[in-house]
Amino acid sequence: MTVRTILTWPDGGLSAMCTPVEAITDEIRILAADMLETMYAAPGRGLAAPQIGVLQRLFVMDATWKEGTATPVICINPEVISRGSEETTNAEGCLSIPGVTADVTRPTEVRMVWTDLSGRVHEEDLTGFSALCAQHELDHLDGIVTLDRVDAEQRAEILAAYEAA
Repeated sequence: MTVRTILTWPDGGLSAMCTPVEAITDEIRILAADMLETMYAAPGRGLAAPQIGVLQRLFVMDATWKEGTATPVICINPEVISRGSEETTNAEGCLSIPGVTADVTRPTEVRMVWTDLSGRVHEEDLTGFSALCAQHELDHLDGIVTLDRVDAEQRAEILAAYEAA
């Protein structure tokens, strides 16, 4: 496994729409392993393929490892198929916009479908931090960063802090 370089904003790749993974190959398995290694080393709780320059619909996350229990999830071609009506606003950090957070409002529950490395399709309800993390990573696959989820005033404040860092 290799720790890869995480692209930082405003790299153009972070604004690109990713293409579906066509097949689960050895390349995809290596990519997923490298992404987990990179995420843990960063240290983060999620990492999407475009954050390391690969424009494919794949992300990894581990919502619980910082509390002591590692539960890595590899999501190939993930899709949210429904969202709960309850929302929350949280300060979100992003490995591609280091040193700053953005107050982002998201549903607290989503139903997501994805394929794992063995080709098995999962359909699960994600709640709490897992739901928020998955939505953040899915945004990356659609070329969206946290800066795109805030109003102009908050964006200006975040950019000022980011550029000063």
